[in-house]
Amino acid sequence: MGAGYKIELVTKRADVERWSAALDDFAVAIAAFEIVPGGEWRLEAYALDAPDPPAVEAALARAAADAGVARPACHIAPLPPVDWLAQNRRDFPAQAIGRFFIYGSHHTGGVPAGRIGLLVDAATAFGSGEHATTRGCLAALDRLARRQRVRRPLDLGCGSGILALALAKRWHVTVRAADIDPESVRVTRANAALNGVGRRVRAARSDGYRAPLVRHGRPYDLIASNILAQPLCRFARDLRRHLAPGGVAVLSGLLVGQEAQVIAAHRRQGLALRRRTRRDGWSTLEFGRRTAQLSRQEA
Repeated sequence: MGAGYKIELVTKRADVERWSAALDDFAVAIAAFEIVPGGEWRLEAYALDAPDPPAVEAALARAAADAGVARPACHIAPLPPVDWLAQNRRDFPAQAIGRFFIYGSHHTGGVPAGRIGLLVDAATAFGSGEHATTRGCLAALDRLARRQRVRRPLDLGCGSGILALALAKRWHVTVRAADIDPESVRVTRANAALNGVGRRVRAARSDGYRAPLVRHGRPYDLIASNILAQPLCRFARDLRRHLAPGGVAVLSGLLVGQEAQVIAAHRRQGLALRRRTRRDGWSTLEFGRRTAQLSRQEA
C-alpha cells in the first residue's frame, strides 16, 4: 500500500486553524497535537502524493501575510510503507458513548443489550468515534434524545456518516447528510447500508447548504455539524435560516480557544448558546433560537 507524505510544523494553539486551512488543499487528513500542556502544538497534514514544497510554502506565506504573522517552518517527509487503515482497525477498540456503541468489523463481541450499535471502520473519511469532537457530538445527541423529539435532522459535514447513523437509529427517522468531499458521501452511503439504515440516510455532495438535498424542504429540527471553526462561522447565517423554531444545532470541530469566535458568529444570527462541553482541548456547542428566557440566562 502507498505510504504517502507528511507535512509537519510547530505552532501556537491560536494558529492551528490558520495553518490547517492553508494546508487543506494538499492533504487528505490533518491532525493537531499539544506537545506540552499549555505550550506549542504540532500540526501534521497527510498527503497521498508528494506535495510540491514551493507550493506548500507559498500557501503558508499567504496565510501568514493575511494574518500579519511570521510563516512557520515546515518539514515534508515520506511516510514509511505501513497499511495505516489496517493498523488503525486493529487498534480501534469498541467504545460506548451514552446509548451508542461504536465498533469496527473486527469486533466479535456483539452489541451489548440496551445499546445502539454503530458499525464504523476506520476509512478514508473522518469519523470513527475516537476523536474528541465525534465523541462530544454523540454524547450531545444521546442527551438530546432523552428530552427532544426529532423528525427532520441534518448531518452537515458528514465524513464517515457516523452522526447520520446515530440520528437515524436513535430517532428512527430519515436523515439528510452532506459533505463537500465526494469520498465522504460514498463512505456515508456504504456505512448506512452496512448498518441497515441505507433507506433512511440520504447523502449528497454539498458545499455547506447549497445542494438541493440540503436546502429544499422544511427547516430542520436538529442540525449536527462536526467540521472546523472557520466554516462553522461562515455557515452561521445559513444554519439560522434552516433551523426550525425550537430546533437545536450541535456544532463541533473547534478547539477550546476558538469557542469565542464561533459563539459570536451564531449570536449575531440570533442564536443562543444552550450548552458547551469540552474534551481534550476540543469543544462541542449546542445552539437554539434566541428567546427572552435564554437571553436572561446568558447575561
